[in-house]
Amino acid sequence: MSTIPEPETSRPWRAEDGPPPEVWTWPRGDRPALRVWSAGRWRYAPVMARQNWADGTVRYQVEVDLRGHTSITARTYEWPQPGLRVCHGSGSEPSRTADEQREGGSRAPHRRPRTGPQNPSATGR
Repeated sequence: MSTIPEPETSRPWRAEDGPPPEVWTWPRGDRPALRVWSAGRWRYAPVMARQNWADGTVRYQVEVDLRGHTSITARTYEWPQPGLRVCHGSGSEPSRTADEQREGGSRAPHRRPRTGPQNPSATGR
């Protein structure tokens, strides 16, 4: 049995917290990701946004399947916590603009990269 505690979610920003946080996003197809400890396993969690709060804390909004049942939920976690780990970074620069390609509302399809000929005529079919 693991002694890693499940991470605690953060409450939303409120006016009494000071200025609104700076929010950074990445393109949907090239997001960084965290690992979230939940139900005894590390769960893959693509980052929808990073929030830099005025008090100096950093929070990450992620999409995560907390129980392994393919039910994806959005959660925000203050960084760092023992139940959070870096999974991978992004090859794209983050942006503060909120355009359609960077919004966290819908998931990019997970596809394996194609290998071999991409043109059906190259395979003789």
